[in-house]
Amino acid sequence: MKSFDDPTNTFQTNITGTLNLLEAIRKTNIDPIVQICSSSEVYGKVNEDEIPIKENVSFFPVNPYGVSKVAVDRLGYQYFQSYGLRTVITRAFPHTGPRRAQIFAESSFAKQLVDIENGKNNVVLVGNLDSVRTFLDVRDMVEAYWRSTEKCIFGEAYNIGSEMPIIMKDLLAKLVVLSKVNASIKQDATLLRPNDTSHHIPDTSKFRKQTGWNPRITLEQTLTDLLDYWRQYSKK
Repeated sequence: MKSFDDPTNTFQTNITGTLNLLEAIRKTNIDPIVQICSSSEVYGKVNEDEIPIKENVSFFPVNPYGVSKVAVDRLGYQYFQSYGLRTVITRAFPHTGPRRAQIFAESSFAKQLVDIENGKNNVVLVGNLDSVRTFLDVRDMVEAYWRSTEKCIFGEAYNIGSEMPIIMKDLLAKLVVLSKVNASIKQDATLLRPNDTSHHIPDTSKFRKQTGWNPRITLEQTLTDLLDYWRQYSKK
């Protein structure tokens, strides 16, 4: 949602920030391995016959964030091709876990449920619950990022994420069960995006074959840890 509200800052942060970093590396003649953090949002609108999504699927981003990440993604490739910078491009699909900011749907759900546990509220405000997504634990994602710098081919792009789809209403139901509270669910129109990507299910076989990586943390453990994080945060 934030990129719709402030596309200029989104572009300046992602595109100009990445360009400044790559230019600094090029001009100082240092030779680090640069993990370019792209996003599944570069794919945007995907045809049904293109799911699960492979790295060669065309880019059709549907939000300013996705557009900015297309530029980031291709800057990583261009600086490898033009200047030999050792870039690895990772296209991360949704991931979550402890410390996830509440601007993201699943973390907002968890925060609101903890507020209900603490007697502060009795309603969970939601956006689109019909969207189908995948969620990887952030700790598995960080391990994948690290492995990408050790074992991936420079200039190449790799999908990273969970391959287990879940409807957002089912994810919310899991959180409700884990929190053990009675909660009313209410849709808030301000939380609905002009365009909402759905059915973004990755094919991660290229990355897994290259690195030997496999996710280790279950979705239930991720959601439990996310709730526990907000419980601890509420005590501060």
